[in-house]
Amino acid sequence: MSMGFGSGEPSDAQTMRGRNWPCLTQFCIFLENRVGQLHELLRRLEGHDLRVVALSVADSVDCAVARVMLDNVERGREIFELSGVPFVEVQVIGVELPDNEQPYLSVCTALLQAEVNIHYTYPLLYRHRGRGAIALFVDDIEFGLSVLQEKGLRVLTEGDLQDDDEYF
Repeated sequence: MSMGFGSGEPSDAQTMRGRNWPCLTQFCIFLENRVGQLHELLRRLEGHDLRVVALSVADSVDCAVARVMLDNVERGREIFELSGVPFVEVQVIGVELPDNEQPYLSVCTALLQAEVNIHYTYPLLYRHRGRGAIALFVDDIEFGLSVLQEKGLRVLTEGDLQDDDEYF
């Protein structure tokens, strides 16, 4: 317990965001754009028994940004901090693809109808009951979450990434 700011009263330091918070944590790691940097990053993560569940790289001439999701966010954060790796954390939506003929279109249509802008998306190395999943970064996370859930789409939590039933 910590003391509530200015009140002299104890307050619970826990936040709503935990393993069941309906967002996923994406680490954005800044790398020099040179041979071996991505290899070194992945070696460091997987060498500490972390499973990379998503990876996307955006590069330019001088630097690259690796977007990485891990099966254990707390351990990943600890490794980055202890090793001095420059990173930021971003909340993204993970959504299980529906079982229909146009799963991506179903997700995009739901967000389009609500006028939620998708900035970027990429696949997750996640499979549950034969269904894959994607990560989405949208302009309004909370509204995007409510839209997807109202349309009956399954939104993933950090805990889901630890419980998938098919590893790639």
